[in-house]
Amino acid sequence: MDSFKSHLNKFITVNDEEFTSIVSFFQVLDVKKKHNLVLEGEVCRTMYFVMKGCLRKFFINEKGVEQTTEFAIENWWITDTFAYERQIPTDFSIQSVEHSSILVIDLERQEELLKKHPVMERYFRMIYQRAYAASERRIRYLYEMSREELYLHFSTLYPWFIQRIPQYLIASFLNLTPEYLSEIRAKLRS
Repeated sequence: MDSFKSHLNKFITVNDEEFTSIVSFFQVLDVKKKHNLVLEGEVCRTMYFVMKGCLRKFFINEKGVEQTTEFAIENWWITDTFAYERQIPTDFSIQSVEHSSILVIDLERQEELLKKHPVMERYFRMIYQRAYAASERRIRYLYEMSREELYLHFSTLYPWFIQRIPQYLIASFLNLTPEYLSEIRAKLRS
C-alpha cells in the first residue's frame, strides 16, 4: 500500500486517515502469471492499479493473433476505459504478464470514493490526461516511425520493459512478428 500512497501523493495530498479511507474502496488482488482478469466480450466492470507486477491489455485480430495494445507496470492503471465508463462488453482482454499484486475498483465504488474524497477527482483527471497524452504519442509513433525506429524508441524510453517482458509480447505491442523483432535486435547488436 505504501507504493499506492506515494503514487497518490505525486498528484494530490492525502493524510494517513484519508488514505486509509481511500484504500477501503479498493479490493486487493494477488494474481498468478497469465491470469485473465477480464476477457473480450465480458462487461468491463473494473479498473486495475498495479502495485507489483505487470498486466497487459490485448485483443485477438482477424488472423487470430493476440495484439497487445497496452502494458501496466507498478503505479500504472489499466482498463478498457470506453467499456468501463459505459459498463458494456469489452473488445479487449486484460491478463497478468507476471505474478502481480493489484488494487481493483468498480465504477460504483469509484463513484462513492469520489463523493467521499473529492480530491480523487483531481487525481483521476490527471491520470486520464497522462494516459490520453501517451496514447496520442503512441499513435503518432506508429504512423511516423519505421519498425526499427519504433523498437529503438521503445527500448530507449522503457528499458525495463525489454528486460521484464517476453519478446513475443513486445513484438505484439509494436505490431511486429517475434521473428522480425529478433532480426531487428540482431541487427542492432552487430
